[in-house]
Amino acid sequence: MSESKQYLYKIYPVRIGMLTAAPTPREERILKEHYDYLRQLTEQGVLILAGRTLIEDEKSFGLVIFYADSEDLARNIMATDPAVKEGVMRAELFPYRVALMKQISEKE
Repeated sequence: MSESKQYLYKIYPVRIGMLTAAPTPREERILKEHYDYLRQLTEQGVLILAGRTLIEDEKSFGLVIFYADSEDLARNIMATDPAVKEGVMRAELFPYRVALMKQISEKE
């Protein structure tokens, strides 16, 4: 995968109440599927980093940085994310390149 290009998709919650109050049972199920999907991409060596801001208002967003051989494949990876596919999150795709990254030990 090191020859692959890097991409980033930024995701935003469609319903902010999911963060400020509580997710609906449907949202909760889809968010678990979203986490499992990202974990699977990590295990496949596709995912570089995924995380979200810890604010719980309209400024909240998440980032997914990953490898893909083409923009079409990157778009498909983003569109296949259950949170995006099921409309719980909206997403934007960007070409990206990690410039510096600290190695994180298991203790961190």
